[in-house]
Amino acid sequence: MPFAEMLPFIGIGAFGVFISSIAQVFLKKEALREHGSFLKEYVNPLVIGGYALMLISTLLLVIAFKGIPLSMGPILEATSYVYVTVFGVVLFKEKLGKKKVAALAVIMLGIMVYSFGL
Repeated sequence: MPFAEMLPFIGIGAFGVFISSIAQVFLKKEALREHGSFLKEYVNPLVIGGYALMLISTLLLVIAFKGIPLSMGPILEATSYVYVTVFGVVLFKEKLGKKKVAALAVIMLGIMVYSFGL
């Protein structure tokens, strides 16, 4: 399949990975809270919303794989590291040290090498 025909499927896959990253943020936010019981820990809006977003993400990725090669899957998934890092710094005030920046740079370089054949 020509690359131009794959672009909509790549976009759907990238959006699915982004949705998955948002779901991870929902689940982490809820994991940081105290809960009065086991039931309240798992039956609350953020957890249910997080798992619902994971389901949506999975469905989007299934659709994406109808138009892209399986070898592109790990590349799309690797972008989640960037999203999760940004969310961690912005929402959870996590520190972005030299090692994390270097790791993200290596991930981005790998994505570029695969995507553009550099």
